[in-house]
Amino acid sequence: MKKSKKPSKASEKIRPAAKTGLRPGDTAPDFSLPDGTGMMVSLRDFRGKKVVLYFYPRDSTPGCTAEACDFRDNADRIRRLGAVVLGVSADTVISHGKFSAAHALTFPLLSDENREAIGAYGAWHKKSFMGRSFTGIVRSTFVIDEKGKIVEIFPKVKVRGHVGEVLNILKGETES
Repeated sequence: MKKSKKPSKASEKIRPAAKTGLRPGDTAPDFSLPDGTGMMVSLRDFRGKKVVLYFYPRDSTPGCTAEACDFRDNADRIRRLGAVVLGVSADTVISHGKFSAAHALTFPLLSDENREAIGAYGAWHKKSFMGRSFTGIVRSTFVIDEKGKIVEIFPKVKVRGHVGEVLNILKGETES
């Protein structure tokens, strides 16, 4: 796999978050959402650490399970790079609790049933699947630095190899 470099000004122009206009260098929108235990978690709670914030369509589906397990399996590597992982979907707190327990996830899954954070990050919009058009969460990831600034945006994530891309960005940030 090709090693990714720190995002350039050119990449900032081609990777805005859909519909919000968020770009690398912007301040990440704050939020407070309940995790799978009902405890409130805010983005501001993680100032001083890098955050890998990923939005996913639904608990217990094949792609979402693969993505969550890939983040879980790489949790030590991500932690050594000074980052934490937060997953967000519109599923309920109860659903997140069951999903986390079933797959021994080591990071919080946050419930955004009102889709406020999902909308603020541009992860909620029209999409199509198997010839059907509907509105839903578009799988996307934001890497946020210790000061709350967006470092990189991955819109329309393909699960296979994605955590490797995130690790490359985190490594690039630690080398500067």
